[in-house]
Amino acid sequence: MKRYLMWLAALPLLATAGPRQDYAQQWPLQLGRDDGGAYRVVLDEAVYRQAQSAQLRDVDVIDRGGAVVPASVFAPEQPIARAPQRVTLPWFPLPASPSGSATQGWELVSEVETDGRLRRVEARSTAADTAKLPQTSLLIDASRLRAPILALELEWAPGAALDAAYGVEASDDLDHWRSLGSSGRLVDLQRGGQRLVQRRIVFDAVGEQARYLRLTPQDPKSAAQISAVTAELAGNAAGAPLQWRELKGRRVELKDGSIAFEYTLDGRFPIQQADVALPGNHALEWRLESRDDEEQGWYAQAGPWMAYQVAGKGDGDRSAARQLAATVRDRHWRLRANGAVPGEPVLRLGYRPEVVVFLAQGEPPYALVAGSARAARGDSPLAHLIEALRTSRGRDWQPADATLGPAAALAGASALVPAEPERDWHSYLLWAVLVGGALIVAGFAFNLLKSNKPAVP
Repeated sequence: MKRYLMWLAALPLLATAGPRQDYAQQWPLQLGRDDGGAYRVVLDEAVYRQAQSAQLRDVDVIDRGGAVVPASVFAPEQPIARAPQRVTLPWFPLPASPSGSATQGWELVSEVETDGRLRRVEARSTAADTAKLPQTSLLIDASRLRAPILALELEWAPGAALDAAYGVEASDDLDHWRSLGSSGRLVDLQRGGQRLVQRRIVFDAVGEQARYLRLTPQDPKSAAQISAVTAELAGNAAGAPLQWRELKGRRVELKDGSIAFEYTLDGRFPIQQADVALPGNHALEWRLESRDDEEQGWYAQAGPWMAYQVAGKGDGDRSAARQLAATVRDRHWRLRANGAVPGEPVLRLGYRPEVVVFLAQGEPPYALVAGSARAARGDSPLAHLIEALRTSRGRDWQPADATLGPAAALAGASALVPAEPERDWHSYLLWAVLVGGALIVAGFAFNLLKSNKPAVP
């Protein structure tokens, strides 16, 4: 019985495999130098094809013993930028809502140029008390930017002590807003000849790419009187060349009788641009949609835009690729045209490879692992660590280089199968003991009743 109990207690431990058995493949990492401390490795096509998570959570780094080390995925421009690019952005004051909602009590009236830039913004009051509110919220026009914003830096005239928290929202059409996980706190305090100033609102590692941003103070009475807004961008966001996936699709007839072309992307590539290739001269207006699952509805990604090709000297004239509003990793894509399509269009999706930065913790050698339905990379403070290191060592500091070696199989396809829920063997054992004890008591009672049964004369 004792041996049986020990076996049951060991079952949860036996069911927990090491990190290597949770991933389909690994790539040994070849370090450019031994004393780098922190390293960066550019992801290649094979890693994207193996990854399953839409957030690349199943891409991680392990040491010799299989233990995970601190790692994070960065947009290609952030860790390799020599110095961030700074751009002054247009901004417009808005009334701050007493409840913290940037839209309660007023409506936004705007004039927008054809390229998305704001010409004029007017906030009209819809409630009597809103007209008296100070205009301490900000609408920021980032429509002309073509790179993710890593941080916003705000300027204000020195004056009274300031400690103000702000909520941050983003939109691509001024009608639909989404709240960002990032929040900002502006601080300007002085005491004894010392001054503490915090002007920056920092976004996550990949940055934020939206046409418009809105900052709303939690307390309108303690907000700053902003005089300028500067965006900090990746230094060479457009410098890294785009890589392209060319997809052949299938023609489908929609319920309304129109024709569309559907495509399947073979990995979690961070798509940023789209283009359509057709043979011969053509000029068509296209709409591009995507979804991550065949059970979901289609989500508009670009368009309508015109793609054309006209023969001439040299290669002739051809339209430029279409920039998407945000990075998209969806598996399924669909093209729709506003007219008859001469041939089968090839969908070209462009991306820039991302970078994994990891800390040389534990025992080398290290390996990058990818492809899992059971494991997920945990949150890491590496973004803040890199920022601190670049502050202390200079803006030119960057992690040392590492490269991917040849891929090797780990658990293979079995790692892509979700793990079965763990069974609570201790509870099962407890119930078995209780049931067994009840049966034993019942048996004793039956024997006792049988032995005390009076004899028949």
